[in-house]
Amino acid sequence: MKWKTSIGFCNVRTLTEYSKLKQIEKEMTSYKLDIMGLKETRWENGDIKIQNGNLLILSGVGEDREDRSGRGVLMNKEARRSLMEWSPISERIKLARFKTKICNLTIIQCYTPTETTDKDMKEKFYQQLHETITAVQKRDVMIVMGDMNAKLGSNNDGLEHVMGRHGIGNMNQNGELFGELCASCDLIIGGTVFPHKTCQKVSWFSPNNTTENKIDHIAISKRFRSLLDVKNKTGTDIGSTTIS
Repeated sequence: MKWKTSIGFCNVRTLTEYSKLKQIEKEMTSYKLDIMGLKETRWENGDIKIQNGNLLILSGVGEDREDRSGRGVLMNKEARRSLMEWSPISERIKLARFKTKICNLTIIQCYTPTETTDKDMKEKFYQQLHETITAVQKRDVMIVMGDMNAKLGSNNDGLEHVMGRHGIGNMNQNGELFGELCASCDLIIGGTVFPHKTCQKVSWFSPNNTTENKIDHIAISKRFRSLLDVKNKTGTDIGSTTIS
């Protein structure tokens, strides 16, 4: 018997208004998601137990810091019962571990510095992400997901073991760093494996709507590679949503 979990993530831009959380819960139910990663929550570390049984866990930084974007993971009551532990590694990296019927699942949600960020800062982030990944128990199914600010393109020469040919655009420096990380940690980048229409791949538009690309990604441990599909949903009221 197959066991299926639906996981997604999105950019909510802010959760400072309580009504936004209700809106996100509605979207999670609409797409039948068990677990939903959130970006730009703008809240500090903590958890919120919601009356309907859902749980929101948050990681961020204090008001004395400039970067208060924050990460969050919203889960339904079934996933909440399976939650074993979670850890706010940093304002850019969050880890949550779940017990499943087959084996444990570790989700690492992250937000990579932008392409124009100083290279040393990006390398420091990837070093911390690499350390977080290698500390995960080997028997866990591992998913790394989030806004990687990484353009991968469709040319997978030399990276056939990491990605497919269904990316879009041209690879940028963040794409190279993300590809190197996945290669060293035996991860497969799911969004490049499945053929979809461009509208189901794009997760970023330029302010003037003249440029589009895919910078949000979901990667999974190669030894499991149990993804059934990965595609973007652009019809939500909370920004682009990537679902696996």
